[in-house]
Amino acid sequence: MKNNIEIKRFIDVHVPMFSCNLRCSYCYVGQHQINNTKNILFKYTPHQVRKALTIERLGGVCHFNVCGMGETLIPEELIEYIKVILENGHSVMIVTNGVLSERFNALMKFPRELKDKLGFKFSLHYLELRRLGLIDTFFANVNNVRKNGCSISVEITANDSYEPYINDIKETCLKNVGALCHVSVPRDDSSAGIKLMSKHSIEEFYDIWKTFDSPMFEFKMRHWGEERTEFCHAGEWSGMLNIATGSLISCSCQKGTYQNIFENPDNNIKFYPVGKCKVPHCFNGHSFLTFGVITEIDEEHYVDIRDRVDNIGQHWLNPYMLSQFSHRLIEYNTINRGGVILVRQKIAKQILFTYNAIRKIVHKVYFRDDILW
Repeated sequence: MKNNIEIKRFIDVHVPMFSCNLRCSYCYVGQHQINNTKNILFKYTPHQVRKALTIERLGGVCHFNVCGMGETLIPEELIEYIKVILENGHSVMIVTNGVLSERFNALMKFPRELKDKLGFKFSLHYLELRRLGLIDTFFANVNNVRKNGCSISVEITANDSYEPYINDIKETCLKNVGALCHVSVPRDDSSAGIKLMSKHSIEEFYDIWKTFDSPMFEFKMRHWGEERTEFCHAGEWSGMLNIATGSLISCSCQKGTYQNIFENPDNNIKFYPVGKCKVPHCFNGHSFLTFGVITEIDEEHYVDIRDRVDNIGQHWLNPYMLSQFSHRLIEYNTINRGGVILVRQKIAKQILFTYNAIRKIVHKVYFRDDILW
């Protein structure tokens, strides 16, 4: 099996599961009132998906982020699809609420060489887990996959309802995974501008949640509400794939760039860059931008928003993903706009690095009152 750490493309895999075993107030499924228990119809077999997602056809090793609109791991069939993607030599992280123990037990039966390329983004839905008495189950599954060699990342959605419990959340994370969880930012999908879902101003919201020292939170807040005007390589270096139908689109802002990549696996996949973004701001920039689909944004790497070092010095990410997530897509792709190859000179990169370093400092000074000059 090919076992290098290159990252040719970032593929965001959509699992059309609109059902969940939790009922969180900030859930996007709940916002759209689409929660249901219908089974997913996988139109293509795992064997067909294996043929469609080879390293050769995709142009190199890719990272697949697997996420459902509800709980990702509800469909049992998904396990076989994850397995064939891993067997093809790619890496996978699964977004999950962490309570379906039988699914994790099944996944831990994979060979060790597959588990080295498998990780889990555990969403800590603290109040629901507490209400249902599932906090111990959640962390038991986190530590089960971790001891089996998989990568983990624990994150919480910074909802207003959690504010009275912030200290409890911190203590729970430190006790069970040796580090504070990362913090994600809730969005109001019902608003045209994809606004922050909070009763607080952006400044107040930042002050409440900055104490987790989460690079994910810092990155998302730094770019929250920013319109992207740079050239975006999403669609060329990344894509959004429906695992049940084979539908591939460039990005959430470019739904017209559709192709079915499972139907005829011998055909070439056409990767088109979106160029100019059409959404109000890149609300999933913590994934796409940290992998570098916009080359001008050279700040945190994907490794920064996923990893933590625990209180005994161990990383949440295993060595394979630590290495892979430390790289940018530009390292394994060529910039080609209109047939003209653009080469980034070292001096230009250094200027960009200096600019972004200054920008980070300005951001912290603006939002924090505890910085001493």
